[in-house]
This record gives sequence, structure tokens and C-alpha cells, in this order.
Amino acid sequence: MKTKTFIIAGICGGITNWLLSWLSYGIILEDYFAQPNESKRAFIYLILGCLALGFFLSYFYNRWAQISTMSTGAKAGAFFGLFLALTTGFTKMAMDASLTTELFTLDIAVSIFITAITGAVVGFINHKVR
Repeated sequence: MKTKTFIIAGICGGITNWLLSWLSYGIILEDYFAQPNESKRAFIYLILGCLALGFFLSYFYNRWAQISTMSTGAKAGAFFGLFLALTTGFTKMAMDASLTTELFTLDIAVSIFITAITGAVVGFINHKVR
């Protein structure tokens, strides 16, 4: 695994994840999902969470799966998005009585979409940066 590819793909994946999350949850679906507070602390944690996903995909794609195409990256990203969303969604359903099945399902669909595109970007960067 090349460190340079890992870092560049991870940062690009994190930025992609943040932009798509902001567009999906913060703009398009803002009426459905609670918005985070406007504090600097919340913003930093959102950025760190998005970068963590970008680096997770980059590490997995580079170290174990050798994924270096957009299509394979998108497929693997959708797979990860599904199971990450199911994990967090089921936990939220158990802990938050106000979460409805409809929001749970919508969140899974959005997470798959966001993670698939993030995975495609990471795969693309892996191909371009050698």
C-alpha cells in the first residue's frame, strides 16, 4: 500500500462524504432529519466523521481489496454503506423512540447513495494516483 495514495484518496473520500452528507441531510432532507447545532465543536466532529469514512474506505481499498476503479469502488461503497447504516440505524431505533421506520429506511437509502459515491471517488483516486 502506498502511503501517498492512501492519504490523498482518504482526504478526497472524506471531502466527498462531507459534501454529499451536507447536500443530502442538510439541504434536501433538512425537514426530515434533525440538524446539528451550529457550534464549532459539532462542525469539527462532522468533519472528523466524514474523514474517518474516507480513510476507512481508502485503507480497505488499498490494503486488502486493491480496488482502483469507480464502478468497483461504488459497489464496495454501497455494500459498506448498507451495513454501516443498518448498524447505526438499528442502534438508533433501540435508543430513540421518536425514530420512525420511514426515517430509518430513508436514512439507509441515503447512506448507501453517499457511501457508494464516496467509494467511487476513492476508487477513482486509487487509479489516478500511483
